[in-house]
Amino acid sequence: MSVEVDPTAPHVDPVTRIPLSIERVLLAGGMAGMALITLANVVTRYLSNISLAFTEEYSILLMVIVTLAGTGYAIAAGRHVRIDYFVGQLSARGQRHADALAQLLAVVVFAIVTWYGARVAWDDYRFGVLSPGLGHPQWIYMVSLPVFGLACAGRALGRMARALRAPAESAP
Repeated sequence: MSVEVDPTAPHVDPVTRIPLSIERVLLAGGMAGMALITLANVVTRYLSNISLAFTEEYSILLMVIVTLAGTGYAIAAGRHVRIDYFVGQLSARGQRHADALAQLLAVVVFAIVTWYGARVAWDDYRFGVLSPGLGHPQWIYMVSLPVFGLACAGRALGRMARALRAPAESAP
């Protein structure tokens, strides 16, 4: 962790029980969907002076999915943002324990996101809240929070387990 990493070097993903290709597919699909929606909106506005404002709901949903799928990928692959100075001063064992502690805190945060996201989605379902633009049931959009929050918590648990199982001479 204390060694400068070459940003141009290929990054090897860790072996996980649930493949990281799931997040990669969600990221690529979400980004492609947002690009297509934006392209359609620009072309339509340019040709007809009419905005496809109703597509904003889909864009927001795709942004949430891309953000949380990317977060899960970053957690599992050890590519999340961190300040390395103090942890880099620790022994390999200390670095593993610091990484495990960071993952435990991530689990707590995403458990909170899951809990409150589920409550909001349930309230939207129970009260029949409709989205403002298209009039779709709002819970369809809101259910992405608990689903991806749970996925991120699971990725953090997996990384924590890998950090604690790592050999004594290497850091995760």
